[in-house]
Amino acid sequence: MRTALLRGLPAALLTVLSLTTAPLAHAAQIIPLAEAVASLPLATESRDGYTREAFKHWNSGDDPADGCSTRNEVLIAEAVDAPAVGPRCRLTGGTWWSYYDQTTVTSASGLDIDHMVPLAEAWDSGASAWTAQRREAYANDQGAEASLVAVTARSNRSKADQDPAQWMPPADDVHCRYAAEWTAAKLRWNLTIDATEHAALHDLAAACPDQTVTYTAAI
Repeated sequence: MRTALLRGLPAALLTVLSLTTAPLAHAAQIIPLAEAVASLPLATESRDGYTREAFKHWNSGDDPADGCSTRNEVLIAEAVDAPAVGPRCRLTGGTWWSYYDQTTVTSASGLDIDHMVPLAEAWDSGASAWTAQRREAYANDQGAEASLVAVTARSNRSKADQDPAQWMPPADDVHCRYAAEWTAAKLRWNLTIDATEHAALHDLAAACPDQTVTYTAAI
C-alpha cells in the first residue's frame, strides 16, 4: 500500500520527501595526521562527576533483531575467521588478531572491546556535557571502525583510561596507526585534548609523516 501511494505522487513531491526524510550523511574526511592533530581543540581536562555507568554499554547493537550486544557484533565483524553464533548470540570458535600486541586469539572470552578513546577520557574531554543518549551512542559506536577495537584483555587493561602521552601499544610498528585512530575518534566526536596529550600526538605525527587520518563526524 505504501509503495502504491508513493507511485501516485508527483515526482517533485517525491524529491522533497526524499530530502526531508533521508538521514543526514557526513562525508569522510582524509587529512594528514599532523593536520588532524593541529585541528583538535586544546582544553583542560576534568574528571569531576565521572562514573562508568554514565555511558550505557553494551546495548542491543546496530541490529537489535540479531540478539547480539554491541560487544558481540564487534567481535563478529572483526573476526579473522568467523565464530559460530549460537542461541542468545553465544560465540564459539573463531580467530581474532589483536593489533595492539600482535597476538592471535582463538577464544572470544580472551578479548576485550576497547573504546579507542576510553570512556573516562571522553568524559574529561567533553562528554561530561553530553546527554545520556549521546554518551550511549558513543559507548556503542560502530559507525567508525576505529571507535571500538577487539584486542587482548591484557593489552586493554594495560591501557585502562590512559591517553597517548601515558600509554601506547606494546607493538612499536602500530604506533602510527594507533595515533591516527585515536585522533580520528576525537575528531569524530568533537573531543578536546590537553597539553600533554597534544605534545605526544605532535611528536607521533612528526614520526609518522605519511600517516593520514580518516574520520566522519558523528551525527
